[in-house]
Amino acid sequence: MTTTAPPLTLFGSLRWDVVRRKFPPAPRRVLEVGCGQGAVGVRLAAAGHDYTGVELDGASADVAAARLTAAGLPGRVVHGSVDELDRSAAGPGSSDGGYDVVCAFEVLEHLEDDAGALASWVELLRPGGLVLVSTPAWQARYGPMDAAVGHHRRYEPAQMRALLAGAGLADVGGRLYGAPLGYALEAVRNQVARRRLDDRTTTAERTARSGRLFQPSSALQGVATVAATWPFRVVQRALPQRGPALVAWGTRPAA
Repeated sequence: MTTTAPPLTLFGSLRWDVVRRKFPPAPRRVLEVGCGQGAVGVRLAAAGHDYTGVELDGASADVAAARLTAAGLPGRVVHGSVDELDRSAAGPGSSDGGYDVVCAFEVLEHLEDDAGALASWVELLRPGGLVLVSTPAWQARYGPMDAAVGHHRRYEPAQMRALLAGAGLADVGGRLYGAPLGYALEAVRNQVARRRLDDRTTTAERTARSGRLFQPSSALQGVATVAATWPFRVVQRALPQRGPALVAWGTRPAA
């Protein structure tokens, strides 16, 4: 990838090291639900995927669209919900067969009806297509930052596998990530939430701000993040059963 990608957060760098390995080779038709400010979207478009991002927060959607444009990459960002996509052009019964990948990173925990949302995403997949998600792990770790950014829950690995299977997906799998750095990052975030984040807001407002918190903006910050997380990315690859966060996947059956 020759395009200079937007900087990731420290936790985002740990997550990307996991999810990028689960993507099928480009080109694929990819839908990212809750694309935030487009740091992942630019990476996917630069890798050659036909990229569409959907984002409810208008400020974040504007940043994501501007980043794609600035990088000179094809793709689009839709400000709104998945329901506003043209399903006649994306569903498995269409002439182009639907999306090859529907991904959502740190989204399901914000949704009261996570099972219903997941089922609607599966409808947009072609047969054999992949759902790829990430969420915080372990309900016992639910803390001040979870509440501050509008999380309804965290997920047990078995609970996530059951949720994916219940949506009709096959070949369901998952792994934890983030050990050991993720534990320290969560501790810092919880302290920030206790001291600085006003909790007198609605769940929708908390969710909207979640994609804007801790976001780096400069290329120098991006370089520093890559360097700082390198040893921890190597370590977490050897610890797929440990960590405060979860990546999971499943495929839509061919028949």
